[in-house]
This record gives sequence, C-alpha cells and structure tokens, in this order.
Amino acid sequence: MAKVETKNKQNPKLVQTVLKDGRASLALEYYLGRTETPVIDEEGNHVLYTEGAMAGRPKYKIKHNRKRENLNLYIWLHPRSQQERTQNRNTLALAEKIRFEREQEFLEDREGYRLKKEKEVDLLRYFRKHRDDEIYSRPIRVGFGTAYRRFIAFLSSVPKYKRYADFLRMDLLTPEIVSGYVDYLKKVSVGEGGARCYGLFKKVVTTAVEEGLMKKNPCKGITMHKDFHAIKKPVLTLDEIKRLADTPFTGSYHDIRRAFLFSLYTGIRWCDVNQLTYENVDFASCVLKFEQSKIAGRSKNSNVVTPLSPMLLRIIGEPEIAGDYRQRIFNLPTWATCVKQLKAWVKAAEIGKNITWHCARHSFAVNILNGGANIKTVQSLMGHASIEMTEKYLRVVDELKHKAINSLPDVYV
Repeated sequence: MAKVETKNKQNPKLVQTVLKDGRASLALEYYLGRTETPVIDEEGNHVLYTEGAMAGRPKYKIKHNRKRENLNLYIWLHPRSQQERTQNRNTLALAEKIRFEREQEFLEDREGYRLKKEKEVDLLRYFRKHRDDEIYSRPIRVGFGTAYRRFIAFLSSVPKYKRYADFLRMDLLTPEIVSGYVDYLKKVSVGEGGARCYGLFKKVVTTAVEEGLMKKNPCKGITMHKDFHAIKKPVLTLDEIKRLADTPFTGSYHDIRRAFLFSLYTGIRWCDVNQLTYENVDFASCVLKFEQSKIAGRSKNSNVVTPLSPMLLRIIGEPEIAGDYRQRIFNLPTWATCVKQLKAWVKAAEIGKNITWHCARHSFAVNILNGGANIKTVQSLMGHASIEMTEKYLRVVDELKHKAINSLPDVYV
C-alpha cells in the first residue's frame, strides 16, 4: 500500500487523505505552535493541580494550531501496474519538492529573514514567474506562456494601455483592463483557447490577491464562459484522411507522417504519441496502454487502453534494435517542426483547412461517432473524465449530417 513517509521535525509535513476511488489526496500540514488557555472554575478562579510534580500550579488547556494546504496531487493506494507505481514515485517526488520549498519559506517568515513584499510589484514579472515555475506541469506552463503573450499583445494593441506592455504595477490593473483583455481573447482565440487563457490569467491575479500583493481582485465578476458543446477547430473527414495518406510526405522527418496517421486513428495527443515506447504495446492482446501526460496524477481517467487494428500494428512496426522495447515508436522532432511539416503536407494534399496536430484528436472522435460508435466507448478511448466532454463531438456529427443533406442539388417539384 502506498503511504506518505514523514519525519517528526518536518514543518510542514506531507499528509494524505484516503479517497473512495482508491487514491489518496496529498496535502501539507503546518504546525503553527500552541495556545494555552487557563482552566477556570465556576467562580472564575484558576483551577490548580492538586497532586504530583505540578501540585499547586494552575491548569492550562493546550491547543495545537495547524493548517492544511491542499496540493491537488494524488497517488494510488494500491498500485496495480508498473505505470501506476512510477506515477506514485513521480507524484511523491514533486510533493516532497513543494514541501521542502514551503518549509524554507516558512522558516524565513518565522525567523524574520524574508523581506516584506513590496506593494508595487510588476504584474508582468509575477506572471512570468508562474510561466516558469516547475511546480506546474509542462502543459500548464505552456498555457501560462500563451496567456501571457496574448495579454502583452492586448496591451500593445490599445494606445492607452501600450505603456503597460513592459511594466504594469499591480495596483494599476483595473476591471476595465481585464474586460478589454476578455474581449480581445474572444476575437483572437479559436475553440476553448480564449477561456483557458483567461482562466490562467485569473489564477495569477487571484494568487497575487491571496499573497497580499493586490488589495482587490479586478477579475471579480468578469467571466468568459466556455462553450463545452462547440468544436471550433477543423476536423478531417475520412475522404480527406485518405487523400492525405495518398499524398507523398516530403518533410525531413518521415516519422511525422506515421505518427499523425496514428493519432488520426487513435485520438492520441502529440505530447503522448511523442512519448510512446514499445513497452506501451501489448502485442499478444493487440492493445496500447499509456497514461495521458496532460492529466497524469490528477485524474483517475489518466490511463487509456486502446485496441490496435492490423493497420495500426503495421504503423507501429518492430523496434529497430530487436528486443529493446524501451525505444520510442516515433522519432519526432520538436512540436513546432512537426506542425510546420504537417501543414506543408496538408497543403500538398490540397486540403484547405488549418490543420494542427490536435485536429487529429477531434477528427478521430467525430469520425468514429459518425461511424456509429457508442458515446461511452468514445469517452473511454479519448480518456475523458466526464461524458460532457465527449458530447461536444455529437454536435459536429449533426452539423456534418445537415451539411450533407444541404449539399444535395435542388430538383423542380
């Protein structure tokens, strides 16, 4: 059974709370000292000890003061696979890193070594600290980076805010600026990207308020709702996928072609397909088992099992070094290079759509739903935490059906 190990002198300590789903939630418990309250009798007099070494001395009620900080990290209580054990080790290592950093901060605050935070702090520098903080997973840091760049672009695009594009004092961030940023995101963002950027921006501002760097939260009351039932990114139809597959790939990294076709037929994200090794493949059962890096350690739906058709097994192939199953299945360059060469390939196939790698995931969901797959099956294959996340693809299928009907030529009646 997985269990958090703590040492008596650690402050804060790493503690866990057992959940009903077989996991444990990790948190930090701070010991803030104790308070002593004298015990008073009915007449208002101190109650005294009557025997022992303390005889004649007043009694006190001792209260030990503690507080908890939830880390939003989870471990498996009874890991059943090497993948779950590895996930536990990585999660506990991250939790211990956070605990150690909090311990140093706690000591500095208690001993008075830490300088008081200035009230006039540069919000942009504070934003960049979140972007670069390794406490967050890589996808979250990338999200902070996107939200930061778009905020700078917004400030630069408005004449009266342009002077803030290099330095923005905390107390100068107003609800008017926040509302303008939301309107800007609605114009320049595609799909759920705008709402995600604003959510991360709001997290930075809220954290600044909690740390006493801002008196009021200028984001309060300003929302940007996601349309969970809308897919605004383009999808590839089965005919377009065939046309793409028949088009010669002229890029310098030929594994991009293999990997993208694999994503089109499995719905796997770039960050996951890039990490796949032959150890993830059960050749006997013809299934692929992997953990979604985007939600690893934060969702019980992070592990996905995908059946492999004969075509997918051909794409996977065999390890270059026989028997070495630790090799990656796809030898891919950086994400930027992959997208650049993918776009050139799509253009060569004369497909007039703005296709990115993530479009493969959307295309997979829409195409198998269009083929009659059960929505629960699609949810499982996509690794979605809730059925609502999968239902948004049903609207795309309905729109394609309407488009197909409307494409039929008119006849005279």
